[in-house]
Amino acid sequence: MRATLFALPASHPSLAAQLMLEHKGIDYRRVDLVAATHRTILRALGFPRKTVPALRLDGAKIQGTREIALALDALISTPPLFPADPHRRRHVEEAEAWGEEVLQPVPRRLVWNALKRDSSTLGSYLEGARIGIPSSIAARTAAPFAMAARRFNRATDENAERDLAALPGMIERVDDLIARGVIGGAERNAADFQIATSISLLLTMEDFHPLIEGRPAERLAREIVKKQPGHLPRVFTS
Repeated sequence: MRATLFALPASHPSLAAQLMLEHKGIDYRRVDLVAATHRTILRALGFPRKTVPALRLDGAKIQGTREIALALDALISTPPLFPADPHRRRHVEEAEAWGEEVLQPVPRRLVWNALKRDSSTLGSYLEGARIGIPSSIAARTAAPFAMAARRFNRATDENAERDLAALPGMIERVDDLIARGVIGGAERNAADFQIATSISLLLTMEDFHPLIEGRPAERLAREIVKKQPGHLPRVFTS
């Protein structure tokens, strides 16, 4: 079996796909693309959409964390990413969908918006990236790519304000999903990887430590994500 994961440095959906591949025990090669330019590269590689994660698996081209989760479960049944019980599976699928559609864009927008305010630690988000040049050089030349990424991700000040207002309720929902046993159980599922990686990226930002630390959401993120690049000092609060 041959698997190549096309990703972006510090991309939490890319990390979710990587962790699911490892969960299944699938050997893979990770290729990190450069933000903004990745859209053109993915289309040139034959992928139908312009987003990561993009997985080439034995010739098939699969994009998106939810699509990748389904494909991996169809290919290798154990360990499963979805429960066999239909009732439990429905709850996991609902949590996974919420994690992708609602929660996932928030840390992405907030990081890009925060880096506009303070780019001094931008290089920390490139640690371990495989983009073909040293991360120190990439960080020094990243300004135009960061600007394009902010535009593509709609990381405006207005959206950041809305995200900041909504974030406490989102963390409450993650804690509730854990309390109900939908995520955070002994057997990891697709929603675990989807949600934990978003929380892990939020934890790279000092602004959100008081909101998340000590809660079930933090424990989930730290148990699932062993290595998370990136660090940002406080930029939204004094």
